Amino acid sequence: MREVSVEELAIGDVVVVKPDARLPADGFVVRGDSSVNQTPVTGESIPVDKQAVADAAAARADPDKLDPAHRVFAGTINGSGGIEIEVTRKSTDSTLAKVVRMVSEVETQKSPTQRFTEKFERLFVPGVLALAVLLLFSWVVIDEPFRDSFYRAMAVLVAASPCALAIATPSAVLSAVARAARGGVLVKGGGPLENLGSLSAIAFDKTGTLTAGKPRITDVVPAPGVAEKDLLRVAVAVESLSDHPLARAIARDGRERLGENAVPLASDLESLTGRGVAATIDGDTVLIGKAEMFGVNGIPPLSEPMQDAIASLREGGRTTMVVRQANRDLGAIGLMDTPRAAAKAALARLRALGIRRMIMVSGDHQKVADAIARQVGLDEAWGDLMPEDKVEAIKKLRAEAKVAMVGDGVNDAPAMANATVGTLMGAAGSDVAMETADVALMADDLANLPFAVGLSRTTRSVILQNVVVSLGVVALLVPATILGLGIGPAVAVHEGSTLLVVFNALRLLAYRDNSH
Repeated sequence: MREVSVEELAIGDVVVVKPDARLPADGFVVRGDSSVNQTPVTGESIPVDKQAVADAAAARADPDKLDPAHRVFAGTINGSGGIEIEVTRKSTDSTLAKVVRMVSEVETQKSPTQRFTEKFERLFVPGVLALAVLLLFSWVVIDEPFRDSFYRAMAVLVAASPCALAIATPSAVLSAVARAARGGVLVKGGGPLENLGSLSAIAFDKTGTLTAGKPRITDVVPAPGVAEKDLLRVAVAVESLSDHPLARAIARDGRERLGENAVPLASDLESLTGRGVAATIDGDTVLIGKAEMFGVNGIPPLSEPMQDAIASLREGGRTTMVVRQANRDLGAIGLMDTPRAAAKAALARLRALGIRRMIMVSGDHQKVADAIARQVGLDEAWGDLMPEDKVEAIKKLRAEAKVAMVGDGVNDAPAMANATVGTLMGAAGSDVAMETADVALMADDLANLPFAVGLSRTTRSVILQNVVVSLGVVALLVPATILGLGIGPAVAVHEGSTLLVVFNALRLLAYRDNSH
């Protein structure tokens, strides 16, 4: 083991991280357990527990898909446990490096107010210079010494200098971007920052944004005469052999519900692509799959109670799986991608901030979209949308009002690009996410969105105050100096207004997040 500089680390290197040390690179834990303070990157206030991956080779193949419990980021701080991490990104490509790079490019996307002030200055400054030249020769018209005309012209020049106006917007934008970064939100410049505060509509992707992206068992409906535990024992035994996401959900949640009940041994798993699976338990054939696989290809149809149960579950937006053993229907299992714990409160907070319209756009069945929308408190849900349909939906919304698109991955990128503000969930460690979005919520936490919108609205208010103060002082000082106000008082008021504008902007650094 040897100590090397961060710049020398290569992908695949294994690094020993001591307790309370700062992590040197992005990667995943290969040995040890600890809790890591991720505040510098994601803004999460509570340390996140980390543990070693079960299969380093699989983790190495696709590190971006790893569970947050295994992934670590450069710049975060290790807790009390020693860990070993395998490096997945060079220091120049780490999440922290990307954040630094993007914050340094903040000024490239100027805000609407900043563009207005720059246009105003391009007209105003030549006008002031022309006025000063005219005043310089006022002794020709009025009976006074050249000295007095020169003094008055210089006083006007000082009074009309638009220093406060020039700094009014950039100071507020930079303060707000710094405050947002401290709260785990990366905003790419003044343009997105102001636009975020002027939104009246937000469209949300469903899977992974409003929901956790992991299906869970919501309903277990045994057939008449069948105990729930017997249905689950058979389902868990068979689905434990499969790696399909729905199968993993049944195996995981089913074991939780069964508790200490023993699970029989299943064998001879056969995948019936797109329909379900078949296996053997105690010599009996077990079928688990969609209702549509029964009643075709020589498989007996479902019993009437099962047909009714399936219809009822689907009406509630559930994905359904039927379990049959030796031509006897044991029951049905309903699964659903459950809403995030923070989703309902976050949407209520956005509504309180004045977002009038919030829509879910989803590729899932309309009934599934409706069911999730009801649970999180949304009025509108558009289902059965392909990625290109989402783009059309965003274009339609944008024609009516300023709209943000909130998504969690590459498939949402086209819709984000067409929105007024593209906002990305859980951007820490995601390459494409960072490039696509105007606003990136570094932690995978929807509660950061109301914080970002609230900060943006306060920033717009501060920018307006700064512009009014800076223009107001110029409007008062120019006539006053023409009428005889001296350079001394003019400088004092002029510099005072510049300091006032800066201090007003710095208030944004102390912005309080009231969304939690």
